[in-house]
Amino acid sequence: MAKTKENWNALNENERNIIEDKGTEYPFSGAYNDFKEKGLYVCKRCEHPLYSSDAKFESGCGWPSFDTEITGNVKQSLDADGRRVEILCNHCNGHLGHVFRGEMLTSNNTRHCVNSLSILFVPNHREV
Repeated sequence: MAKTKENWNALNENERNIIEDKGTEYPFSGAYNDFKEKGLYVCKRCEHPLYSSDAKFESGCGWPSFDTEITGNVKQSLDADGRRVEILCNHCNGHLGHVFRGEMLTSNNTRHCVNSLSILFVPNHREV
């Protein structure tokens, strides 16, 4: 269950830069880029469930990639520059990364490009 604003997880400077200031970690630097365990990915700040490991795939882009989110838990918003679509936690509004379509990398034809610093992994958990 997602936490309330009063008990969100504390963030370090790098995590705040990504989640609150909409930064991006360096490609191929995140803990979850090549991570292959089965479980659930949740928002690092509020622990809201975001992605099942079943939706994770190797895109070669340097960030964890998912071709679908847990329905209703990730929202999308046009970036300030109007060129990309940002993805955010639907519970705490934390920045996750960007979504890209039309690349033909999976049958869903969608790639959620997520910063490892925006998420936590919960092992052996199945999507609800």
